[in-house]
Order: sequence, then structure tokens, then C-alpha cells
Amino acid sequence: MLLPSKAIPSDQAMIAVGAQILIQLDHPGTVSAVWQRLMKWREVNSMPSAIPFWWFALSVDLLYATGAVEIREGELTRENRVP
Repeated sequence: MLLPSKAIPSDQAMIAVGAQILIQLDHPGTVSAVWQRLMKWREVNSMPSAIPFWWFALSVDLLYATGAVEIREGELTRENRVP
């Protein structure tokens, strides 16, 4: 689920979807706007299969839990903390 396996292709593993989400966050956006950007990006980059919204939401949760993203003023944004 988190990492690719026999059952989960590398483009659908949560870690990969999380990276794809971060690519979409070059500027902040609502969750639905980032979802739409991701779907368009996956289509343009010929990703072989679609992912459901709930998989996207779990990937956003993973990014939030690791401190990679946050919500500011209703928009999803990258967290740019310096350790």
C-alpha cells in the first residue's frame, strides 16, 4: 500500500502518489483543485491507471502526517520547514 508490491504498481503506491501530489503543489490549491491537477498530470504523463479519490486522500494524509504539507487558509500547500 505504502510501497510498490506485486499487487500495487509503482505509479499507484502511496509514496509515489504523494510525490506526484507534491509536484502539483508548486502553488497552493484547494484539495479538489490539487486532485484535478493530479488527474490531468497523470493523464499527460501517460500513467497507465487511474487512482480513486480515496487513494489520493490517503496519500494527502500521509504527506500531512510526515509534515510535508499543511492546510493554510483552506488551501493545501507544501510545508517548507527547515530542520
